[in-house]
Amino acid sequence: MNASSSDTHLNAKRIDRRMIMKTGLAAAAMSAVPLKLPSWAFTPEADDEVLVSFLDMPRNQQNRLDWEQLNDWLTPVDQAFNVQHYGIPEVGLENFRLEIEGLVKRPLTLTMDEIKKLPRKDEYMTLECSGNGSSKGFMNAIYNSKWTGTPLNSLLKKVRVDSKAIEVVFYGEDTKVETLRPSSKRELEVEVPFGRSLSLDDALGENCLLAYERNGEPLSQRHGAPLRLIVPGWYGIANVKWLTRIELRSQRYVGRYMGRDYVTVRGERWGDQVVNVEHSVGRMRLKSIIARVTQRSEQNGKFPMRAYGAAWGDGTPIKKIQVKVNDGPWQDSVLDREPNRKYCWRFFSADLGAFDPGKHSLVSRAIDVNGRIQPSSEDDEIALKQTYWEANQQWVREVEIGT
Repeated sequence: MNASSSDTHLNAKRIDRRMIMKTGLAAAAMSAVPLKLPSWAFTPEADDEVLVSFLDMPRNQQNRLDWEQLNDWLTPVDQAFNVQHYGIPEVGLENFRLEIEGLVKRPLTLTMDEIKKLPRKDEYMTLECSGNGSSKGFMNAIYNSKWTGTPLNSLLKKVRVDSKAIEVVFYGEDTKVETLRPSSKRELEVEVPFGRSLSLDDALGENCLLAYERNGEPLSQRHGAPLRLIVPGWYGIANVKWLTRIELRSQRYVGRYMGRDYVTVRGERWGDQVVNVEHSVGRMRLKSIIARVTQRSEQNGKFPMRAYGAAWGDGTPIKKIQVKVNDGPWQDSVLDREPNRKYCWRFFSADLGAFDPGKHSLVSRAIDVNGRIQPSSEDDEIALKQTYWEANQQWVREVEIGT
């Protein structure tokens, strides 16, 4: 097949998939829909494979990833989630300024034109909301992107950080009046900007980016235009949108979204006791999900099943993904060799064998090169967690085949 005919073939497949999405053929109204996927998404299916819809799963919401219809390694903008806590500000380019101040010897103020003239870099990253996976209705707040911008560490070196600095705080243009309690007898209402921080060492890492493009296009307003912080391997809350100020400090920053909210409370076993310990949400935890399941033509009364999915984490290489059906053994899947970027999701597929018609449960687990295993909901890491953030437990999927 020559290049032009191959492109035509892929475009036709893409159109087929988007027509399915628009007409809702893959919704709960139909239990099986023919799958035709381009080779640059999940491993191509056989001609007789059909999609089996998951049971008791709400359909996709606007601006959220539709796992069953995923056909791009880089997520299109209409399936990319956004979360904001202080509203979506309008930041005009003509008035935009990025300030880098605090414990620096050469404070700096930059316009967007000046930022775009700085060294340019692409960074590939899967961005996930830290609450993603906390319920059936919230399993799609994740997307994969190519971000383009200028490296943060270059700017920090340019301003010459003072030796007293230990923390780098990033402030967005979005603000809100928060109620604090400076004493037991009174409350204090103050307007504050959205903020998150990194240690100086983390901020000086090679991969942090001040991004102004996503997938080759200017950032959309809801995704942080004109400028946002990108911290590969960290949950979405750390990737500050509408960025306007970077401040170097000698004290820890404990704004609402560092010290009071987005704080995971997890029970830890200290001898015979279980003690609740708090930590601020930061690096992403090892996770996988079965994105869709297919069945093939009946063979001797049974139906062969195949699973497709994705796995991701904080950038630690993933060694393998395993899939289990019902109470059977864990089976190794096949990890797609490409695309493969350090901070991006990996796609996998698994031939599961043939099963009787009826209902079946499936689950996946990721294992990284350090031997860390994605926990089940019964493991202490999940079972003793008191808050819904960092919901990286194995997620059981239910399907019905042979219908």
